[in-house]
Amino acid sequence: MRLTSQVVITAQMGKTIEDLEKLRTNESIVEIITPACVGDTAQEDTFTQPFVHRHITDKVSFSVSDAKLAIEKAYMASDEQTIIVLADKAFTPLVQNKLLKVIEEPPKNKIFILVTESKSTVLDTIKSRLPITVLSETNVEEVLALDIGQLSLSSVYDFVQEHKRTDAKAMTILVERIVKEVIASKKYNLDDKTLNLFSNSYTALDMGSPPQFVLNALLLKLLARKKR
Repeated sequence: MRLTSQVVITAQMGKTIEDLEKLRTNESIVEIITPACVGDTAQEDTFTQPFVHRHITDKVSFSVSDAKLAIEKAYMASDEQTIIVLADKAFTPLVQNKLLKVIEEPPKNKIFILVTESKSTVLDTIKSRLPITVLSETNVEEVLALDIGQLSLSSVYDFVQEHKRTDAKAMTILVERIVKEVIASKKYNLDDKTLNLFSNSYTALDMGSPPQFVLNALLLKLLARKKR
């Protein structure tokens, strides 16, 4: 792993960020990261190491306002090289699209490193502009208590009821796992309409829609997209 523009896929978010900090020589590092990506001792707007400036997001997920902050940091004039590290378990499509232009044409001496848990949630437009670095640690996921291949109205109802108290952060991760299962099952029409369902779910959660409502809408619409 090097301090070059890239997307880093890792199960150990905090450790990976620390490892990136240790690679620093004479660069400055700006970190905009979600609370789940750091330990209990991390504090907002503090230096984790000399010349490493850390900002922890107000929300559990990276928001459009956080993306705007990253863009502002990128356009701050500086003769020294600045590494901008952005970290979230799953960046929403809305956030990625907001960052796309500055990633595609970064200002002088600015390098973007995105740190996240799953390659499947990274948009193709981002993948085409940043190389992907997948770290070797194993990310063991709990088995999804829903048979996506045999989705039905009754199983949707039961699953939604089971997750009626799931918060937005956990629901974002759950939606990501559902996306993986849908793709792996090969039992759904993966056209633009289906892909938009996933994108719209992330956007709705990012904008504050009730997590249970988002989950219910996603599963019911997926049911209609199932191959007959």
